[in-house]
Amino acid sequence: MCELKRKVFDKSNPPFERLKALMALLRSPGGCQWDRKQTHQSLLPYLMEEAYEVVEAIENEDVDALKEELGDLLCQIVFHAQIANEKGYFTLDDSVQILIDKLIARHPHVFGDYKDLSPDQVRDQWEQIKVDSGEKKSVLSGIPKSMPALTMAFRIGEKVAGVGFDWEKAEDVLGKLDEEILEIKQAIKEKDKSQIANEIGDLLFAAASLARKFEIDPEIALRKGLEKFKARFEKLEENVNKSGRKFKDYSLMELEEVWQGIK
Repeated sequence: MCELKRKVFDKSNPPFERLKALMALLRSPGGCQWDRKQTHQSLLPYLMEEAYEVVEAIENEDVDALKEELGDLLCQIVFHAQIANEKGYFTLDDSVQILIDKLIARHPHVFGDYKDLSPDQVRDQWEQIKVDSGEKKSVLSGIPKSMPALTMAFRIGEKVAGVGFDWEKAEDVLGKLDEEILEIKQAIKEKDKSQIANEIGDLLFAAASLARKFEIDPEIALRKGLEKFKARFEKLEENVNKSGRKFKDYSLMELEEVWQGIK
């Protein structure tokens, strides 16, 4: 531990090396009991929480928060790598080397014969390389099942678009939205709840595809929509409370009039 402590406090060492030494120290005998107890599984909630805090900092355009949250996310990565190293599975340097090799292979237009590709061409090339190399058995391989559904819809659409399976224009997706709405109406008419659920899923997928065509993250768009609704509803509640009446005392038409005034 003494050698690890020396590395941690030696500011002549690069910060990343000090961080790796610090994590090794915390996990060592005589380190921290909480850190030593953790496993890949027990750390999952913290990994997801830190990732979402990075997202929030970016959405808020808070550079200071982003600087801090990226460090917190990096801590989780180093934590998992240290656990893997202790088990003899791999080291953090192994992960970094795989990443370097992957980035070089995925950018032949930079490291091979230089080509000035557009961002969309680079994205499509990236997906095609993964399939052609045999790294992925399918274009859709590698999408985590735990990913939020709207984000998954966005990524699935993006991946299949990379091999040419996509609408040509954003306007073309509008026809699909109209089609799905008609199918929902038909399922409602038939009182088929299972089919209604299926058609709503198709509608949401089409909506995510429309967002993708405009380079809009549907997950972020939905969160912003929910935040806007929440702020307006809280104003509606405030107006109701100020009136001395309760929600049950208002008709839906009266509430709608107040709502439109807030908008």
